[in-house]
Amino acid sequence: MISANGKEVSLSDITPIVVTGDVYLNKTVSGKRLQILSKTYAHGFGTTAPCLVGFNVPDGYGRLYIKAGIDVSVDPNASKKKQEDVPATSPKIEFAVFTEQPGQEFLKQPFNTTQRYGLAAAQASLKDFKVADGLEVSLFAAEPMLRNPTDIDVDAQGRVWVCEGVNYRSTFQPWGVLRPAGDRIVVLEDTDGNGLADKETTFYQGPEINSALGICVLGNKAIVSRSPDVFVFTDTDGDGKADKKEILFSGISGVDHDHGVHTFTFGPDGKLYFNFGNESKQLKRADGSPVLDVDGREVAAVGKPYRNGMVLRCNVDGSEVEVLGYNFRNPYEACVDSFGTVWQSDNDDDGNKAVRLNYIMEHGNYGFYDELTGAGWNQNRSNMEEEIPLRHWHQNDPGVVPNLLITGAGAPTGITIYEGKLLPKIYQNQIIHCDAGTRIVRCYPVQPAGAGYEAHPVDILTTSDAWFRPSDVCVAPDGSLYVADWNDAGVGGHNMADRDFATMTGRIYRIAPKGNKPATIKYEFNTAAQCVQALNSPNNAARYLAWTKLHDMKANAEKTLVRDWQGKDERLRARALQLLARIPGKADKYIRAGIADANPDIRVASVRIARALNVDVLSCVEKLARDPNAQVRRQCAIVLRHNPSDRAAQLWALLAHQYDGRDRWYLEALGIGAQGNEEKFFSVWMSEMGTHWNSPAGHNLIWRSRAPSSAAYLAKIIADPKTSDTERARCFRAFDFIPDSPQKNSALVELLAVASN
Repeated sequence: MISANGKEVSLSDITPIVVTGDVYLNKTVSGKRLQILSKTYAHGFGTTAPCLVGFNVPDGYGRLYIKAGIDVSVDPNASKKKQEDVPATSPKIEFAVFTEQPGQEFLKQPFNTTQRYGLAAAQASLKDFKVADGLEVSLFAAEPMLRNPTDIDVDAQGRVWVCEGVNYRSTFQPWGVLRPAGDRIVVLEDTDGNGLADKETTFYQGPEINSALGICVLGNKAIVSRSPDVFVFTDTDGDGKADKKEILFSGISGVDHDHGVHTFTFGPDGKLYFNFGNESKQLKRADGSPVLDVDGREVAAVGKPYRNGMVLRCNVDGSEVEVLGYNFRNPYEACVDSFGTVWQSDNDDDGNKAVRLNYIMEHGNYGFYDELTGAGWNQNRSNMEEEIPLRHWHQNDPGVVPNLLITGAGAPTGITIYEGKLLPKIYQNQIIHCDAGTRIVRCYPVQPAGAGYEAHPVDILTTSDAWFRPSDVCVAPDGSLYVADWNDAGVGGHNMADRDFATMTGRIYRIAPKGNKPATIKYEFNTAAQCVQALNSPNNAARYLAWTKLHDMKANAEKTLVRDWQGKDERLRARALQLLARIPGKADKYIRAGIADANPDIRVASVRIARALNVDVLSCVEKLARDPNAQVRRQCAIVLRHNPSDRAAQLWALLAHQYDGRDRWYLEALGIGAQGNEEKFFSVWMSEMGTHWNSPAGHNLIWRSRAPSSAAYLAKIIADPKTSDTERARCFRAFDFIPDSPQKNSALVELLAVASN
């Protein structure tokens, strides 16, 4: 903008007062430099379309100069063109300037989607995809069979269940309700085996599930997540339509918001795993009473201790809720592998290139907000991280679990563990993940790293189609992947371009090896052998049916399950072990066998099973406390949490002695294991250490401890002239996490005395 006297000010230096859509300061929506044709710009905005941005004009400014254009990532050849060379077929934009906020009529104008709508358009879009070597992508379903899929599940018959988001943000956005009857749960089926869905069945439709963010198919039931409620719909007569509706959980904030409650998934332990974003705030029962977790704490984001988004576990009936991790921003989905390890992604505050993948260390704090004060990640604090992705998740604070991987900018969505055999080996037993912001479906092969993990991205599916917005990925019974495509010019973020119901789009794609055709897998559940065959399916819905039947068979299934337990496939062994240990009277036998197993993942699973079944966990830890594998010892540390016994304190000290001074995962596991008994556990360790605490490993354990008596040792480290400035700042920050006590006060007085001298 230019004033009367010629003074200039950039709009990028002024905070917008109105934003509708995604807006990125001084960069494109993909996080790159701003570039129109061959010229780059240091200042400006990258936006999705449609988008509205409003500003208060400073006094004295009366002229406006704006240059707008297509991001070169949309038109890759744009940087090589001159203005006069741009052909008529290049992407186009409409741009307008208003002196007051435009009315509802303007905002309700839909994006022109007529050329993108329908089966032929969906088939044509396949040419824009790039799929990993050895794989191919095909179209399974497209509009009008489905629209705006927010989440999917694939049942044991290979049918795709879809949550639709036609009425996305209808409560708050000017386009209002586009389908008055409400959104649907629609079941799509390929009846003739040609790979293309030809049958759709509306399982349920109603305004109470508008833009539901999750569906989990459990036999004749479907769990549907849509704040403020989680519903269980049941097909009681087998006609493919819900006849019964019940509320599993209620009172969840985040109504009509992307950061509400998300999908459920069935785990190998017979429990449900789910998560919600930072708008959800709390979990309540159907009668409105607050949900208390297994520790007696209210599941509410009020800092006691839980904050922001959470990942949780419960029984299928909603009982015995556990908070497995908290202080996330917006985790879209959690997945669980056969060993009981939980994984999920998390979205950053948009534009900070801090999207992350997480291994969920049970009961961990994941650092979105200040654990103590609830302050935002960008508010000043002691020992603040220099790099924004680290600062964003409070990675310098004791008590924050490290991230598995920072993936940069994006909008992470659905995730699964691929435990099938159809896809090439690189994808087997690995995380498969969607990012609707970067328009990528990726695999993240994970390798052990100390007590934690490391991972790297491997692209599976990318495209030049700017409307591809993968919202979820699931594994079918035949081992192929099904990917849901919201299909919109925007990524969500409370806006959408596709505002006309008549031309609204949405697709489902299938990914499989080249030349592979869909196969119908018919499971039966009459005998233990048939059930074990289904338990070994790559499809989670089939495994649920098998698990339930085998659990009901009890000892009658033991002989058949033992065959898998004694087999060579470690993941099938782990699934069998979960059921064998739950046969009445057999828990001790199989847990003992599990903790003595040669495979460390089986040993980890066995410790988890012992904790879940309230078996003598300390006996398990005693046998494993010197295990050569750091991940096994990590799990031993975690299960000591809230155990006040002298025996537990001695075991914790033994585990702490094996900390190498570098492994942050191991350090945080020790911190979690000491919760509720920090002083007792720390005192036992210190009594055994004597003067040997003064080492890098000892310093880190003191930094993480939070025991009142650790304050004196923090003060000694700070006062030591050999201590670096970085280490000193780190120790001062650790003081914040030690509860007020005479020991803490004395240590601070001692530090003041040293400083005054």
